[in-house]
Amino acid sequence: MGSPLRVGIAGLGTVGAGVLRVLHDNGAAIAMRAGREIKVTAVSSRDRSKDRGVSLDGLNWHDNAVSLASDEDVDVVVELIGGSDGIAKDLVESALANAKHVVTANKALIAHHGLELAETAERNPVALAYEAAVAGGIPIIKALREGLAANTIDGVHGILNGTCNYILTSMAESGRPFDEVLAEAQELGYAETDPSFDVDGIDTAHKLAILASVAFGTKVDFDAVFVEGIRHVSPVDIDFAEKLGYGIKLLGVAKRREEGIEQRVHPCMVPIASPINHVSGVFNGVVVDGDFIDTTIYEGRGAGAGPTASAVVADLIDIARESQIPTFGVGVNDLSPTQTIPMSGHVGPYYIRLMVVDKPGVFADIAGCLKNHNVSMGSVLQQSRDPGEPVPVVMTVHETEERAMVLMLKEIEALDTIVEKPVMIRVETF
Repeated sequence: MGSPLRVGIAGLGTVGAGVLRVLHDNGAAIAMRAGREIKVTAVSSRDRSKDRGVSLDGLNWHDNAVSLASDEDVDVVVELIGGSDGIAKDLVESALANAKHVVTANKALIAHHGLELAETAERNPVALAYEAAVAGGIPIIKALREGLAANTIDGVHGILNGTCNYILTSMAESGRPFDEVLAEAQELGYAETDPSFDVDGIDTAHKLAILASVAFGTKVDFDAVFVEGIRHVSPVDIDFAEKLGYGIKLLGVAKRREEGIEQRVHPCMVPIASPINHVSGVFNGVVVDGDFIDTTIYEGRGAGAGPTASAVVADLIDIARESQIPTFGVGVNDLSPTQTIPMSGHVGPYYIRLMVVDKPGVFADIAGCLKNHNVSMGSVLQQSRDPGEPVPVVMTVHETEERAMVLMLKEIEALDTIVEKPVMIRVETF
């Protein structure tokens, strides 16, 4: 075997401690697969006294994480601090500039600064690896960059946030409202005290921006991703969706079209029989469509100490083997500009829920709004109520351009028989 690969870890939270545990428990097998020992020599964290359930004896402690970048006993810096800027960015920039390989689980950092960091990595030349940044233990980056490298990828879609998937799964199973299930998710540790990054779709958007770049060979562009969260999804919508033959999932969707690339994150109604609808709880699932492989499906845990640490160590093994692939699959100079299709240009079927005052003429008024914007109705469902009380009316519409839907719903919302803001959920026919 060759000389050990020396690793410095910045951040000893759940994942950092998990990496130490994986390397300790499976060290012999990992060394055989890597052709050399992978040895942690240095660490950095805010609290030296915290019991992490793993021994830190003999490791060089850095109070300032950035100093790991200049530690002569470190070949690879593992950044597990998080955040798109601040100390995490400073550490990764310094490590790459000092010709040290970097492994990170930081999706925000790669989504916002991946191009400039990849350029630095290429100049030195060292690896910038981030398998753990997208879908936890699912090796989706490796699949796209290596296993499917012979294909032209036409589309990638998936459930990329376990918190949202847990919430929507629990709402479907129990009929409870969003706020109640969110509180439960926070108690169980699935959701943060401030859940905005998860439930508002930002976390999924970070991951989708990365996947789109690797899949399509385009420059990573987080600002090009349309983002909509799940706060407006209600048990009523989930119930109607089931009646119509659908489930509701928060998906990240990237598609290649003649006009450019779609990158969007929002709740979707998906056919009950579709594989992605069967990904439940905190699990993630990713579907990739290519010209020669047709469709491949990946499912697993998207977060947690074990799955994320497994992905980090897989990247370390590649570095130990000296298996180095460009950050986004091809060199930075070969990445194409992202020609983004705006959300207003999206075309597809839609689900609409209206709360209306049930009185004569209301359907004629609604039908008039559809006609004004060339929107074709597919089906209608209505629950009975006492005369004069608000009643939910659900419609599906055939393929329509999004800009027409937006204008139509504004016109409907202005009707005096509409008592709540209309709910619109896009329908996907995977």
